[in-house]
Amino acid sequence: MGVAVSPEVEAALARGGAVVALESTIICHGMPYPKNLQTAMEVEAVVRENGAVPATIAILNGVPHVGLSGEQLKSLAVSGRQFQKTARRDIAHVVASGGNGATTVSATMFFAHKVGIPIFVTGGIGGVHRNGEQTMDISSDLTELGKTPVTVISAGVKSILDIPRTLEYLETQGVTVAAYKTNEFPAFFTEVSGCKVPCRVDSPEECAKIIYANKNLHLGSGILIAVPIPKEHAASGNAIESAIQKALKEAENFSLAYSDIALVKNNALVGAKIAVALSDLHQRVTNSKDFGGLPYRVHVQRQARSERWGILFILTMASVCSIALIINE
Repeated sequence: MGVAVSPEVEAALARGGAVVALESTIICHGMPYPKNLQTAMEVEAVVRENGAVPATIAILNGVPHVGLSGEQLKSLAVSGRQFQKTARRDIAHVVASGGNGATTVSATMFFAHKVGIPIFVTGGIGGVHRNGEQTMDISSDLTELGKTPVTVISAGVKSILDIPRTLEYLETQGVTVAAYKTNEFPAFFTEVSGCKVPCRVDSPEECAKIIYANKNLHLGSGILIAVPIPKEHAASGNAIESAIQKALKEAENFSLAYSDIALVKNNALVGAKIAVALSDLHQRVTNSKDFGGLPYRVHVQRQARSERWGILFILTMASVCSIALIINE
């Protein structure tokens, strides 16, 4: 049982080009038709305009698809909530039953990694819910980041969630958390959260170097790069926080209504630039003469092989000496 990869995405991956994964839950569950279709097409256009190939991911009639045609995108948009919201835990059931699934962050990461896409752009990720220490309500997005080496570009997490505990949980999962051109972790529809990040990155090239190092070291965990919503689209953090304290449910609905399109497009722009920088870095290292024209990974492998031969030589000489001593006795 395989994954259907679109010809465009397959060709881009084969040549080492820049590819950006996109989720489908935002299409089916984020906004009504036709606004959802318009947004999906605009986000894909932003990715293309910045040099990368978009790969929207969804499950269609039991088959996981990576990269959708215009007709398939429209089908998702029209069907809306008829598509099951599909996290990692739901994948097997949706596929086995021949169902239709709109992938969340965790499922999108899973399929992106499965086909070799290192960058995934979304609006915001889930986190630890307030009072999570009592309810254990923790998004699977966080555990997926801990075990799937895909870099997620998002606007942080919604301030309705417990951001300090979310960052603590990501630390426990071994996830690199970086903020783009800021020292503070953004709160989805506001630029500030009051929480500092352990890592700041100021360019797509810096992001690419971290992603490349994470891959070559086989850390096995994902990376979260939090991009603040552009200033001209940011809501008042104080007003929203006040609304959250007054009525958490109403605050959640507010965030979904007013913080969607601008930040997703901005994330797509940044994500595409990072994907291009990562592709360029791969190409430079592959062609580098720093290690005799070999990629760093191959250089390290050869160095390790030389060390193994050295150890084998020592062991062989020790055996010969032992045999000689026995004969002399």
